[in-house]
Amino acid sequence: MILPKSNRLTPEQIAEVTTIVSEFGCSIQPIVGAVRTIYAIVGDERDELMINRLEGLDYVERIDRIQSPFKLMDRRSDLASHRITIGGVTLGEELVVIAGQCTIDPKNPNYFLETAAAVKEAGAHVLRGGVWKPRTNPYTFQGDSKSIEILMEASRITGLPVDTEVMDEEQLKVALGAGVQMLQVGARNALNYSLLRSIGRAVAKRGTIVLLKRSLHMGSLSEFISAAEYVAAFGNPNIVLCPRGTAPALDGYRNQPDESITPLLKEKTWAPVVVDPSHSVGRASYVPACALAAVAYGADGLLIEAHVEPSHGIGDDPKQALTPAVLAETVAQAKQIWSLRHRAVA
Repeated sequence: MILPKSNRLTPEQIAEVTTIVSEFGCSIQPIVGAVRTIYAIVGDERDELMINRLEGLDYVERIDRIQSPFKLMDRRSDLASHRITIGGVTLGEELVVIAGQCTIDPKNPNYFLETAAAVKEAGAHVLRGGVWKPRTNPYTFQGDSKSIEILMEASRITGLPVDTEVMDEEQLKVALGAGVQMLQVGARNALNYSLLRSIGRAVAKRGTIVLLKRSLHMGSLSEFISAAEYVAAFGNPNIVLCPRGTAPALDGYRNQPDESITPLLKEKTWAPVVVDPSHSVGRASYVPACALAAVAYGADGLLIEAHVEPSHGIGDDPKQALTPAVLAETVAQAKQIWSLRHRAVA
C-alpha cells in the first residue's frame, strides 16, 4: 500500500508508479479516503526490488506491507482514519440508527410513507425499506421494482437517506439510478463474490455506502471481513459490517444472535459495525434487548425493522417490526448506553 506525502498523487506520479509495479506483474488501485487517497498494490507486493524503487520516489511517504488476507480492511491499514457519514451522523462519533419496513408493500404505499415519518420522529437517521426480497419459498412475495419510487418519495418527504437490499446487477443499476445512498448486501449474498465485485465496480467513483451483512451460515470473522475487501478493492472504502444472527438457529430465536462479535471485529478491522437485532432474534418483543446488548458490545449503529402497523405489514414485519413508540424508547435507551460506554472508554 503506497502512502503519498501529499493528499493524492498527480496523474504523472500515478503513471510513474504504475509503470514500476507493472514490471512486477502488479497494478495500482486508488482508494479515496476522507482525508487522503492511498494506493493499493494489487498483486504480489512482496518483491523487495519493487518496494525499494517505490520507496525511492520523493513523493512517497512510505510503503505499508500488511500481511493479512484483507489488506484494505485491516485495522493497521491507513484507511483506519477513514470516516463514514450518513444522515448527518459520522459512524463512530454518534450512534447511527437505520430503521424502517422489511418490505415495502406497493399496494399500500401510505404505510411506508407513514412509517418513514414515524421512524424519523423516533430518532432514526437512515430509512430502511425492502424493495426486493430474497425468499426461501418461491411462491411468496419477492418484492416489486415499482417500490423504489415509494422508497425515494419517502426519502424526499423526510429528508432521510435510504438503505435497500440488492441481489443482482439489474437491481443494483435501478437502486443507484434512483439515488439510493446505502446498498445492503443480505446474508444470502454475503459470500456471492461475483455480486460483491459488481457492487465494488458500480460504487467505485461514488459516495455510496455498502452495508454488508454476515453470511447466514456461521463463517469466520476473517471470511466476513474478506468479503468486504471485494468491494473495497475497487476503490470505495465506505463499507459497514452488519452482524445479523447466524445459523443454526437458537431455539426460540430466529437465528443465533451474534452481536457479541463486535469487539472481535474491531480488533481486526477499522470498518464500522452496525448490528441488526431484528433478524437476529426474529421477534419484536426480543428486539429491544438485543439492540441494547449490541450497543453495550460496542456497535456503531443499529438496523431495526419498524412499521406503523406491523400486523398489516408483509414479509417479516408482522412478527419482528417494532411500533414507532417502542422504536423511540429503544433508540433513547440505546443512546444512553452509547454515552455511558463512550464516557467509560474516554
